[in-house]
Amino acid sequence: MGNTFAVLLLLGSFALLMLIRLPIAFAIGVSTIITTFYLGIPLQVIAQGMVKGVNSFVLLAVPFFIVAGEIMSEGGISNRLIKFSNSLVGHFRGGLAYVNILASMFLGGITGSSAADASTIGPLLIPMMEKEGYDGDFATTVTMSGSIQGILVPPSHNMIIYSLVAGGVSIGKLFLGGIIPGVSLGIALMIYSYFVCVKRNYPVGAPFSWKRVWKELWGSLLGLLTVLIVVGGVITGIFTATESAAIATVYAFIVTFFVYREIPISRMSLILGRSIKTLSIVLILIATSSGFGWLLAYLQVPVMVSNGILGLTHNKILVLLIINAVLLFLGMIMDMSSIILIATPILLPIVLHIGVDPVHFGIIMMLNLGIGLLTPPVGGTLFIGSAISKISIEKLTKSLLPFYAVMVVVLILITYIPQISLFLPHIFMP
Repeated sequence: MGNTFAVLLLLGSFALLMLIRLPIAFAIGVSTIITTFYLGIPLQVIAQGMVKGVNSFVLLAVPFFIVAGEIMSEGGISNRLIKFSNSLVGHFRGGLAYVNILASMFLGGITGSSAADASTIGPLLIPMMEKEGYDGDFATTVTMSGSIQGILVPPSHNMIIYSLVAGGVSIGKLFLGGIIPGVSLGIALMIYSYFVCVKRNYPVGAPFSWKRVWKELWGSLLGLLTVLIVVGGVITGIFTATESAAIATVYAFIVTFFVYREIPISRMSLILGRSIKTLSIVLILIATSSGFGWLLAYLQVPVMVSNGILGLTHNKILVLLIINAVLLFLGMIMDMSSIILIATPILLPIVLHIGVDPVHFGIIMMLNLGIGLLTPPVGGTLFIGSAISKISIEKLTKSLLPFYAVMVVVLILITYIPQISLFLPHIFMP
């Protein structure tokens, strides 16, 4: 009874603090402290858990990836990627929609962030699409849904956080595992966009030209090499994820300020300022969620949840369906990093029990939470799109409905066809 009340106190106080709009990191921390006092556990235990949560060599990769992504997105690579994407797919009817999705795929492989992707691509392509006659809500929803590829296409700092919480799942395998799902999501979004563009008779772009493709590829090649450096270095074992992130940061700095030279080096202070702000949020979340997670384990919540779900069914299909529903719901109301930190220790033992590979589950989790970034009331990418386009959340949410359906179809395929996520890891890192 004592443990049951403590669980209710922990989760209830957390939910209440979320409802009054306390920042999620503080909601997690305060609910942890309240429950700790109730249980009579010394606060030093929670403090030690918080320190342990951020005291990780692997976690050093996160700030480097954040800085590298900020440098590259600020330094003109986005314009080059848009031009390269336009040379490849812009000649089709509604070509700018495909350009948007393809550029997001490329940029996501550099920034590793949906928010950074939408913030960079949106101000460039949404006005351009509207000028060409595309509906504003369609242009914005294409941008937002395309940005989710950045969570799947490596490198992704959220995958590093998952690796840490999941007990050291190979980061290289996670990076490889996200490639085909990320590309599949992009293709699915393009297929849906094609039917919309044909139905609405959106304009056709400039004719295809190999000369133009090679020219734009050459212009964007240095930026695209960032992905090769990170992923190639990790999967070949030349360097660790942390080392690859540091090398990518130095490389991005050199390319942006000494090769492209589109922005002055004085902008570096602003880039570092934004990076520190993002990193501080991530680290506070990791610290407080580590304390929260320790308390969940102490109260045996993972065992309760596992017994509850497996008590209903041992059918692998149904268990994965339940877990997907839980993750989609959590994605609507919580921040992505905090869900990874809190839900992974609870759900991972369940999926391991039914024979799901932890790399496969990591990709399932990333896509679920990526969809959550587009759903109210918390969806961060949704609010970024609304701020850029000046279109209401209600109108964008309505316009996103078919995109949700497309993403859920891709999610189902990734969930029940594990080879989509595991093919490349099995080939390159057996």
